[in-house]
Amino acid sequence: MGKRRRAAERGRTKPAVVGGLIAVVVGGAGLAAYTLYGGGAAADDEGSASGVGTVKTGPLSSAEVKSASTAFLAAWQKGDVSAAAAATNDVPAARTQLTGYGEEAHIKKVSLTAKKRSGTSVPFSVKGTVSYKGTDKSLAYESRLTVVRRAKDGEPVVDWQASVVHPELETGDRLVTGAAGTPPIKALDRDGGELTTDVYPSLGTVLDGLREKYGKKAGGKAGIELRVVRGGGKDSGAGKTAKSTNDGKNDKTTNKNPDKTLLELSEGTPGTVRTTLSPELQGAAEAQVTTREKASVVVVRPSTGEILAVANSGHGFNTAFQGSLAPGSTMKIITASLLIDKGLASVDKVHPCPKYSSYGGWKFQNDDKFKIDGGTFKASFARSCNTAFISQAKELSDDDLTKQAQQVFGLSMDNWAVGVPTFDGSVPVQSQASKAASLIGQGGVRMNPLNMASVVATAKTGTFHQPYLVAPDVDDRSLAKAQRSLSEETQTELKELLRYTAAAGTAAEAMSGLGPDYGAKTGSAEVDNQKKPNGWFTAWKGDLAAAGVVQQGGHGGEAAGPIVAALLRSGS
Repeated sequence: MGKRRRAAERGRTKPAVVGGLIAVVVGGAGLAAYTLYGGGAAADDEGSASGVGTVKTGPLSSAEVKSASTAFLAAWQKGDVSAAAAATNDVPAARTQLTGYGEEAHIKKVSLTAKKRSGTSVPFSVKGTVSYKGTDKSLAYESRLTVVRRAKDGEPVVDWQASVVHPELETGDRLVTGAAGTPPIKALDRDGGELTTDVYPSLGTVLDGLREKYGKKAGGKAGIELRVVRGGGKDSGAGKTAKSTNDGKNDKTTNKNPDKTLLELSEGTPGTVRTTLSPELQGAAEAQVTTREKASVVVVRPSTGEILAVANSGHGFNTAFQGSLAPGSTMKIITASLLIDKGLASVDKVHPCPKYSSYGGWKFQNDDKFKIDGGTFKASFARSCNTAFISQAKELSDDDLTKQAQQVFGLSMDNWAVGVPTFDGSVPVQSQASKAASLIGQGGVRMNPLNMASVVATAKTGTFHQPYLVAPDVDDRSLAKAQRSLSEETQTELKELLRYTAAAGTAAEAMSGLGPDYGAKTGSAEVDNQKKPNGWFTAWKGDLAAAGVVQQGGHGGEAAGPIVAALLRSGS
């Protein structure tokens, strides 16, 4: 936890959305699109530039946004793929996607209605009919386009993104109607109750992942549907099956989201898959993440690795399982175990915690530039002293932290077999300043709540138990194993560090009343171009372990701490 002068994680700058616009209806095939705004585009184009060969520059006028968006929508509705693609800044990609809209997705009778714009962004509604082998079904959804200047001449055109066609599409994805690649499933919680997104909104991507892996194995029968086939899939149309990232006994998983069903034309027969999720904890997790924006949390059982709950504030990308974020000072659990193993730190021994510590050309500092004179390693850990760890970088080899994460905590091996796609953490070998930053969970280290719940669970039990959502005997897959357990001495000291942090350190407020069989660690990870750091918290109580992150939430104890602590109370 704590701020540093140099942030080691690079954030992405998101495009700004500005302004307000008017509503537009693109009606009937063959309508003159420009007249729908009242007046021809030429007479209304405030941003036009005079002179042959002149490249238009400057902000787009409202008339330019109107004309470009209407021309595109009118051509798409008319079925004129060439004209619609020509109204974008990526003609080949737009032509491919719009051609597939009719030929692969079998969407006909398209009606597009533009709505009130916001600056250069124009939302619009889509209505159509999916027609496949004599079966028709209505389709309706909302989408959005953005108008930009074309690089070669400055003319206003639609900035092409796959999401213009459908908001669920990403680059390389396609819409396909046909026999489902995999049969539907009926997912059950550990008590036999059905898991649905109506009751548990966070489980959308989890259920998609379960279907992709277990649809056929569970004995279901595929129906006919319109679905998103992800970029890695091999589906070329009706009756073909997209290649799963989760086939094989060790379902090696990636950050690729599973294919997604958008519309069922005829229902298939679902197979049944039982999960390890606890209905009580899943419900509590769903409630807790609604208290903060961009919150994600996971609960596991340390003694077995069973995943008891997973929830995210946003119901799209599953950050809790697939996120790749700097974990901040929660990483100090792994680093502390390494330092204890090597005799570089011990709970009650005096350990340096200066205001600053430099390594590899970077100058690191503690939150609010505090220091602890003559304090123990336990005091430094509980207060999350960055320099107590940075000062030891010179004693470590470049690959020491990587080996500790892999050999003891089972991370960064890309071999977890959870049952759905996960990111298994990354602790790359680094040198110089990046090596030092990794010791405090910055640099190139990347984790998610599933990873950090597993880390604190390993600290609790001393042995890594790979988290899993579906029991391995369901499909005879092998769970990942660590090369070695924590030594008895290291585990004893690590648990003492975590207990003291929960009782008297940065985690004390959140963990109040949960002792004595408990432990916790807070973390804050700075991200460039982000006003507040990502707040992390990971803890155990009894045979429950949990971790959460609130992106841009600030200090972990205040942001994610209450979420994690509430779940530990719920399960106690």
